[in-house]
Amino acid sequence: MTWVVGVVAIVVMVASYVTWTAKRVDRLHARAASAGRALDAQLLRRAATAAVLAEEGGGNPDLYAAARAALDARLDEREAAENDLTRMLRKLEFSSADATEAAIITASRRVALARQVHTDFVRDALAVRSRPLVRAFRMGRKHSVPAYFDIDDTTLAAVS
Repeated sequence: MTWVVGVVAIVVMVASYVTWTAKRVDRLHARAASAGRALDAQLLRRAATAAVLAEEGGGNPDLYAAARAALDARLDEREAAENDLTRMLRKLEFSSADATEAAIITASRRVALARQVHTDFVRDALAVRSRPLVRAFRMGRKHSVPAYFDIDDTTLAAVS
């Protein structure tokens, strides 16, 4: 009779671990998706601010074109468009006294932070997907494989 209790206890522990692992896979994928949406929102905010800066700052047509391209880019063209916008923004010198220029600096810092958070969650989700137990029970099958969003470092600084 004691061996039955032992077997039941082992089965309960294994089932609890598998359930916990499945919930962890779900949570990590949900966090990665949420971080991706937050990154997208920050990228849109930066592109909109860059478009406003291009219009107000003497009409920089190259910056405006890069900002519009980033706003209108399809999913497969998004990284290239954001990289072009980043390169255009790096060519400019910003003053912290101007409100629009301070807003673009703040937006670029938020993009960098959102990208780092997204990268961390994607890395964690991919790591948990590669575990043997997760692959054996196909726990990640209902989630799409998260992907990194590779863009240039977007941090800008104000020139005093």
